[in-house]
Amino acid sequence: MNLSPHFTLDELTCSQNAARAGLDNTPSFSTLENLKRLADVLEEVRAICKGNEVTVTSGYRSPEVNTLCGGAKSSAHTSGLACDFIIPGFGSPKAICEALEPHVGRLGIDQLIWEFGSWVHLGLRPKGEEARGQCCTIDQGGFRLGFA
Repeated sequence: MNLSPHFTLDELTCSQNAARAGLDNTPSFSTLENLKRLADVLEEVRAICKGNEVTVTSGYRSPEVNTLCGGAKSSAHTSGLACDFIIPGFGSPKAICEALEPHVGRLGIDQLIWEFGSWVHLGLRPKGEEARGQCCTIDQGGFRLGFA
């Protein structure tokens, strides 16, 4: 099922951890609506990054899958409002974050995080809630604002 021109439901719900553990990672109807919204934002991300393919490494996680992955209890992944990704054809995760930073407000991004130098986390807020527009880094040194 296509959620947008370049993103499918399978792509945004695929979980090797769920498959290995035999866990169901099927989203609810409300989560599916959030995933459609996320896919629309990812279309914009793709356009900003010169049309390069976005490789989603982690999307929706059921609460059980999120626990298995060691995700935060309040993770936006569990409501279909976050994903982790890379764009190898564009550049490094830091370069992706820097390219997206000027668009965070327009896209309604709650958090754009350069994680452990290896991937980008993009999170949205539930409909009707104001996005914080945070641009951050998480690594061995902890959590901090900015991409340094």
